[in-house]
Parts: sequence; structure tokens; C-alpha cells
Amino acid sequence: MITHPKAQELTTAVARWIDELRPDLDPRNAFLARVSANVLGVIGRELTLGPAAQAAATERLTVLLDYRGTFEELNADLCRRLRAGEMTVETPGLLAALKANVLDQLAIDQPNYRHEGSAPP
Repeated sequence: MITHPKAQELTTAVARWIDELRPDLDPRNAFLARVSANVLGVIGRELTLGPAAQAAATERLTVLLDYRGTFEELNADLCRRLRAGEMTVETPGLLAALKANVLDQLAIDQPNYRHEGSAPP
């Protein structure tokens, strides 16, 4: 059987390689290499955590908005309702849904971020 590396494995390997090169680079390129390695980390986490985070967000928005739709449809409707003042911080479940969605996105974008009330690293 022919197997190949998964996208997550590839992004991790390239990020590690960049990190190995970084100490020998001039400051500007060392910074750009670090940014590149971080971008690859975000891509890898998006590939592994993104589908579940989006599914969970879709479910939260489905409950909050009381209808089924795609994540994009539900999110656009939520934004419209917020702009129109149809939903506010007093809307039951709004803040909890938004917080959960943000924490799921932070796990992808900034996995070392520790929010108030989270377990220590």
C-alpha cells in the first residue's frame, strides 16, 4: 500500500525545518522565518481542529437562531441581527455561544492563549 504524509504532518515538518534554520539567519529573515513557521502551525491546526470547531459553531448558531443553515449563512444572519439591534448582550445564550466560538478559534489561532478561568498550561 502506498501511504503519504498528511497535510498536518507536512506543515509540522516544514515548520520544524524553518525553526532549525532560524538561528543562522540575520534578524530580519529570522523574524520572517518565525512568522512563516507560526503560519504553518495555524494551517496545521486549522486542518485538524477547524472542521470540529466549525461544526460546533454551526450547532450553537442553529440553537441560538432557531433554524438550520450553513455556518456562513448562520454567521451572516447573526451579524445582521447584531447590527440591527435585534440581538444584544441580553439575548439568552448569545454571549455563551460567542465565547465558545471564540475559544474554539483561539485554539486554532493562538493555542498558548490562556483565558480567564482556563486551566494552567
